[in-house]
Amino acid sequence: MLESDLMYEQGYSVRINTPADPLFYYFDYDQRSHDINMEFQHDHDFYEIHILLDSSATHIIEGNVHALQQYDIVLLAPYRLHMTQYPVGPPHKRLIINFNMPKNIPGLETAYNKMLHPFAGEVPIYRLTGGPRSAVFEPLNAIFTLSHSASPLNPVLIHSLFQQFLCTLSQQQDMNAYVLEEIGNAMMQKIYSITAHIHSNYSSELSLDSISKEFYISPYYLSHQFKAVTGSTLTEYIQMTRVRKAQQQLLHTRHKISAIAGQCGFNSFSQFNRIFNKLSGMSPSAFRKQQNLSGTASATLSY
Repeated sequence: MLESDLMYEQGYSVRINTPADPLFYYFDYDQRSHDINMEFQHDHDFYEIHILLDSSATHIIEGNVHALQQYDIVLLAPYRLHMTQYPVGPPHKRLIINFNMPKNIPGLETAYNKMLHPFAGEVPIYRLTGGPRSAVFEPLNAIFTLSHSASPLNPVLIHSLFQQFLCTLSQQQDMNAYVLEEIGNAMMQKIYSITAHIHSNYSSELSLDSISKEFYISPYYLSHQFKAVTGSTLTEYIQMTRVRKAQQQLLHTRHKISAIAGQCGFNSFSQFNRIFNKLSGMSPSAFRKQQNLSGTASATLSY
């Protein structure tokens, strides 16, 4: 293994706490193939880092399509809309890191803001080579090695090493060689812009006609192209987005379910209940009760 490589073990993972805790880590060493590409952009209330370990892939962030190469680092702040698509062929190795950490520690606020600043970039993707890449990957490899041994000190050591990783990455901003590349055709770009528009306006009136006027495309052509690019009809995508937002409110607020239905763009409670049941496999009240009992802080649609 070269110094600039990232250690990897198929199916290995490291977890500290849950997404509901102020301090949370989940390192997932796995692989994904084209056959299980996401059809739906998503967001969550914790940070995520995606590091591609071989070949190439495509990452869509807020409706913008980005080409990835081996060892590119994608930095996703909480609630940043995204999805990854992998090309046809053998499964692609990747490391996914989900995390939360307390940021309001007296005396460290400025340093933590600086450490997490790369996540706020317009294009939050890093491409490093040589010494800078080795320096950034060194603490991640140390976490990988350390986690294979059992010690009550591991959570503290992993937290310390991960902060070292984030600080080193922030210090390498001037060495970032990532360049935006044109990928896909103009229609593909427009469709993903439309999906971002849906996620930003899910509580408003949305329809095939209104969106086609907004983006200067005929309703028939939009309907056909949307299905071809996303795998869902426009109506299905709007419904999935609204139900996903409702799930988040059911998990993280005490709002009445009827109020959540209106806030998420549904015209009536009966419509909300019917569509929520269809996509989640249970009623909104059962979903809230089940998640509260299990302590789960995030959930996904059953699609």
